[in-house]
Amino acid sequence: MKSIPISLTCLLALAGCQVVPDRLPQAEPAPAASCYFPVTHERALEASVEVLTEWGFTLNSTDTTLGLISASRERALHGYYDPYDDAYRYGRGMRLFGGLGIGRGGSGVGFGVGGIGFGGGVGQQPLEVERVSLLVDDAHIRISRDIRRFDHWGDLRESYSASNNDFCQRFQTSFAQTIPATGRPL
Repeated sequence: MKSIPISLTCLLALAGCQVVPDRLPQAEPAPAASCYFPVTHERALEASVEVLTEWGFTLNSTDTTLGLISASRERALHGYYDPYDDAYRYGRGMRLFGGLGIGRGGSGVGFGVGGIGFGGGVGQQPLEVERVSLLVDDAHIRISRDIRRFDHWGDLRESYSASNNDFCQRFQTSFAQTIPATGRPL
């Protein structure tokens, strides 16, 4: 009979200790109460699109049968400090090589360099992408908003739910001011 190595025994023991999450993922922080508000206007979808385009958002997709609007806008983050940039002591904003490896195998020695590149993302800016989704039905509008920040390499560094009271109340105010221009109320 073959013996089982101790490392394999420990691995099998730890595999039995996996924990299943007790809840499904959800937006944190939770959306503000002002992000769900009643509307009594027959052209709420058109007014919502008008407000978003006035604010500089670009429509990504719409589904008028579902009442769904998805829009986004981008802005450059000049001077954005990436808290993870110096995590491995390579220096802030500087990658010397994409990868560097030295190895020895059998009777030879090897040296490899992958993804050669100098500099800190020349010509690229850190970027913030703000996405907004609206669900417009016969009686309510629900707003969902998130913000993602990318460093000068295009790597995602921050992402969070931004369905806060300030944004949603500003949307409600602009929406109410747009209503008279888009048609008559119900």
